[in-house]
Amino acid sequence: MARKRNKTIITCAVTGAIHTPTMSDALPYTYDDIARQAIDAAEAGASILHLHARNNETGAPSVDPADFAPFLPRIKQATDAVVNISTGGSLTLSIQDRIRPAATFSAEMCSMNMGSMNFSFHPLAGRYDSWKFDWERDYVANSDGNIFRNTFRDIREAAETLAPHDIKFEHECYDVGHLYNLKFCMDSGLFKAPIFIQFVMGILGGIGADIDNLVFMKKTADKLFGDDYRWSVLAAGISQIPMATTASQMGGHVRVGLEDSLLISRGTLADSNAQQVAKIHRIVEELGSEVATPDEAREMLGLKGGDKVNF
Repeated sequence: MARKRNKTIITCAVTGAIHTPTMSDALPYTYDDIARQAIDAAEAGASILHLHARNNETGAPSVDPADFAPFLPRIKQATDAVVNISTGGSLTLSIQDRIRPAATFSAEMCSMNMGSMNFSFHPLAGRYDSWKFDWERDYVANSDGNIFRNTFRDIREAAETLAPHDIKFEHECYDVGHLYNLKFCMDSGLFKAPIFIQFVMGILGGIGADIDNLVFMKKTADKLFGDDYRWSVLAAGISQIPMATTASQMGGHVRVGLEDSLLISRGTLADSNAQQVAKIHRIVEELGSEVATPDEAREMLGLKGGDKVNF
């Protein structure tokens, strides 16, 4: 009897927000480009689409539901992929502002950041002489003075506000301590098993993107949550594809996309989100796993279904 192959969920983070300057023409920021690239990523094999919005005129990160409304219905009409709306938004916004799009549109999934941290990308400010938008250089350069706030009170407020919408959280854990924060919140009754954890690696201020750290994060999650969790890995920059490949071989799921890396290989910018998805899709299947369909992802993660969203 043939051995049943693992099913790997591919998430694509389509457009950046708090840490992705528009230094690549491939990064979408207009409504049309976000919709087109999201649909193309789904066709390339992404079963979950992690979405931010940007102001169409300034290119600045936006949590205004009016900046999500033009592209969400188009994505839903063209694909059955799961929509995951970010609650990260910006380093300078309150949790009330950041959760407004997820609550407005009652998405199937949304991100849930599990701890406050230094979240900096200021070294990028010295790498470029020209910028697409006037606000970008100062925003990037000054990120060394910001704290990405996600207090226990913020987490509770987000969880309780979004609970009536039956949204599945993608618990973004940037370091080992965030796993313990998540365990505390589960013990407090905020989140129910099975949970979905995204190990976020390679962000300045968080855990580094290397295999030893991934193994440690996985062992810690096993100790804390046993069989009550599913997990995925996103790694920033050039580590994106190698760490995703490793995660898929360890039984985890993967996240790629231009939010986390503008590259397709070392020194080469990606042409699109779909190019990154197609690359990890090929690697996952060549190494013996199968890529999960959107409906398989819904079943694996216990999602409410695309017919229960508000867009």
